[in-house]
Amino acid sequence: MLHSLYIQNYALIEKLDINFESGFSVITGETGAGKSIILGAIGLLLGQRADVKSIRQGASKCIIEARFEIGAYDMRPFFEERELEYEDECILRREVYASGKSRAFINDTPASLTQMRELGERLIDIHSQHQNLLLNKEGFQLDVLDILAHDGEVLVSYQSSYREWRKVQQKLEELIAKNHRDKADEDYLRFQLEQLEEAHLVAGEQESLEKEADLLSHAEEIKAGLYHVSQLLSDDDNGMLVALKECQYMMQSLQRNYAAAEELTNRLESSYIELKDIAQDVAERAEVIEFNPERLQEVNERLNLIYTLEQKHHVDTVNDLLSLQADYIARLTESDSLEEQIAELEAHCKECYSRVKQQASALTKLRLEAARGVESQMIARLSVLGMPNVRFCIELGKLDEPGGHGMDTVTFLFSANKNGVLQNISSVASGGEIARVMLSVKAMIAGAVKLPTIIFDEIDTGVSGEIADRMADIMEEMGEQKRQVISITHLPQIAARGKKHYKVYKQDNETETISYIRCLSQEERVEEVAHMLSGSVLTEAALNNARALLNQ
Repeated sequence: MLHSLYIQNYALIEKLDINFESGFSVITGETGAGKSIILGAIGLLLGQRADVKSIRQGASKCIIEARFEIGAYDMRPFFEERELEYEDECILRREVYASGKSRAFINDTPASLTQMRELGERLIDIHSQHQNLLLNKEGFQLDVLDILAHDGEVLVSYQSSYREWRKVQQKLEELIAKNHRDKADEDYLRFQLEQLEEAHLVAGEQESLEKEADLLSHAEEIKAGLYHVSQLLSDDDNGMLVALKECQYMMQSLQRNYAAAEELTNRLESSYIELKDIAQDVAERAEVIEFNPERLQEVNERLNLIYTLEQKHHVDTVNDLLSLQADYIARLTESDSLEEQIAELEAHCKECYSRVKQQASALTKLRLEAARGVESQMIARLSVLGMPNVRFCIELGKLDEPGGHGMDTVTFLFSANKNGVLQNISSVASGGEIARVMLSVKAMIAGAVKLPTIIFDEIDTGVSGEIADRMADIMEEMGEQKRQVISITHLPQIAARGKKHYKVYKQDNETETISYIRCLSQEERVEEVAHMLSGSVLTEAALNNARALLNQ
């Protein structure tokens, strides 16, 4: 239940702080006084999109805050599922800044607009004039029937099965399409794979072959260089080893008279040993190196094959080619197994479809049973609302394939006249008739759903007199069922029936116009209802009529 509403710097409202009570209350005021502004502010609390133009001129931000008493509505699971703090008094707050930024809070905890919208749908239902147009939409009519059929668990189970069926069906369609593509590509893939397999590629061979090709291409130059080094080191007459050995002997002869010569001798000996080892190694390498044009040609041909394959497949290494080869093998193997996968999925899809059809039939049965009861209730309610010859029928059609809400189409058929032909309600109902039908629908929904607060925004459009009084009966009855019903109205018959009466008005100061709302005293209610009866000039007759309405 909406306990209080605080609005600051929103449109024509500078500051508004008002409390509401349970039961049936009414809000009145002249056209343009600001009733729609209050509804717009509440809409922001229900997750509607914010518009910076709604911020009062000169203000940096607007604030809308509402307190709801929710202890009697078993809403703790909703908060726990979304990791929100639960209190029996729930506070929703929305802040909209002139910069365009918007913030939302649930019990002083930052929340997303989606969370606020989901919570708002459980707290309050605002029925405005444009919502009457929903009655013309098949989806709305189906939703109404589902609510009144109490088929929520069956519908949730159906929708779960439906989503699974559609998921399997989509996967099956993808596999079939992939199979067709793979079949078309299979010859190409096999040709590419055979070419790669015939190459007998080995990881890392490209680098090894490139080094060997470089060596073979310069074999003569390398052999000559090694031979020359070998001569410089080992020549019997002028080689470095001969000279180094002579230096070693000379240094040994100096040791008797020159102590430092011993260390130098040892160093020369070490150098001789190392240089002799190098000379031997160079000589051996020079013997091994040979110019082999046949091997060079063989290596170059192998490299040319590798380079050609890399260029063809737009890769840089043999490892990349091997990865491609493995991919081709995997794709061909998968293609071979696709037929089996498709067969399995087709069987699974058939099972899912059968389950969906079975649950859709269960939904249809519940809807058909509920439809007869709804028809009789609607006729009874509309007869009281000045339609003694009304006929109302719910027609269920059949879809060719299951949809998100089953396999049924729902059409409300209506005739207000004796012997009139039943037609789609959108084609034959007048504005006043639509208003009465929607009020009846809302009254039945309110009895089926524990919705704390319902606001009717001029649902009485197009009616007057006794019919208005009977519409007030229905709203008053709804307000007695542990529910809060607020009606924004221009009709005195409805205004007089509220447990509480709030008036919206605006006043001008030197610079601007400001909207206000306040709860009227009993005497103020008499005057307000009298104005609604007679206009701006109060007459004694109007005041007496107003008192009579209020005392009724």
